[in-house]
Amino acid sequence: MLLAGTAVLALTACQNGFDMDVRGGLGGFSTTDAARQATVDRPRPDDRGVISYPNYQVAVSRRDDSVADVARRVGVDAQQLADYNGLRVDDRLRNGEVLALPSRVAEPSPATGATGTGPILPPGQVDIGSMAGAAIDRAGDQRVAVETLPPAETRMTGAEPVRHKVARGETAYTISRLYNVSVRSLADWNGLDQDYTIREGQFLLIPVAAETAAVAPVQTQPPGAGSPTPVPPSASAPLPAEQTQPVNTPAQTQSAAAKPEPSAAPDLGQTQSDGPKTAMDYPVKGRIIRDFQKGKSDGIDIAADRGTAVRAATNGTVAAITSDADNVRVIVLRHEGKLLTIYSNVDNIVVKEGASVSRGQKLAEVRGGSSPYVHFEVRKGLEATDPMDYLR
Repeated sequence: MLLAGTAVLALTACQNGFDMDVRGGLGGFSTTDAARQATVDRPRPDDRGVISYPNYQVAVSRRDDSVADVARRVGVDAQQLADYNGLRVDDRLRNGEVLALPSRVAEPSPATGATGTGPILPPGQVDIGSMAGAAIDRAGDQRVAVETLPPAETRMTGAEPVRHKVARGETAYTISRLYNVSVRSLADWNGLDQDYTIREGQFLLIPVAAETAAVAPVQTQPPGAGSPTPVPPSASAPLPAEQTQPVNTPAQTQSAAAKPEPSAAPDLGQTQSDGPKTAMDYPVKGRIIRDFQKGKSDGIDIAADRGTAVRAATNGTVAAITSDADNVRVIVLRHEGKLLTIYSNVDNIVVKEGASVSRGQKLAEVRGGSSPYVHFEVRKGLEATDPMDYLR
């Protein structure tokens, strides 16, 4: 009977998606769905162990490396590298363990054993024209074309992964659930041991989902092939007929004089949450000082006074409260449809992880500074999307 009962429990666990991380509790998320999320392999580092992205660089350790060994090979100060990753200079690293670099080093290139030059860029940002121009510049003055121009630089392409800083109490399982990736992929990308051990202050690369990485390649013309000349607007359609208004008669002039003066232009900050219901509300009312730009700014920055309440854009659950690389507090909310909203540069947080929040509920306050603002992101899965698509 005991063996039969054990078998039934094991079968039930397999069918219902047993959560190996007991911290989730009875009402927590199951890791089953996260395990099904397909991810791509981590990019291959250059001979120094460097993987470079537009916003950060990391170094990958070799077998029996210490922090000092990695620092020496990459060319950074060993103590700074250790402090930045919450380690000691003489700590031994696992094979394939990832260390975040505190400052930028020379970009990978064929000279360092990389397959391309420069940081890994999204395919849409690879500027073939500028690379071809750089190749021509390197060729020098060749008015008499007797030699072949050097080949244009090869740019590595791919999605930039989220870089997560481990907070106290987090485990590899809770982080994999947060980003909907398998804990196995998380371990492979970051060189974790078989127990998935992580430490407070450690930086983890979140594996890139296969559907995010599957971007169509950029279609470009080879250097010197030229491009079609656009058709001028006037050639495709005639100019519209000129519309003239008759001079006002005295009666019309008198009637117009009786009309009230137009009111002053509205304050956009006061109307951002008014009008028809949008998918989301602005977290604060204020002027947008930085727009969304794919690969450069994953969200928008909204100016607001210090201490202004930061509110939930829509109903959801507090998935995480953490800090970024500069120890600035960050709140992540999970919503229906695999949406995440991220609120950073905040202080005085009034919600806790796991809590349900409603649209417009206060989450925190705007952090102080010379130019206080809130950074707001909307992500679908791991892919950053333009928040204005949900706020307009």
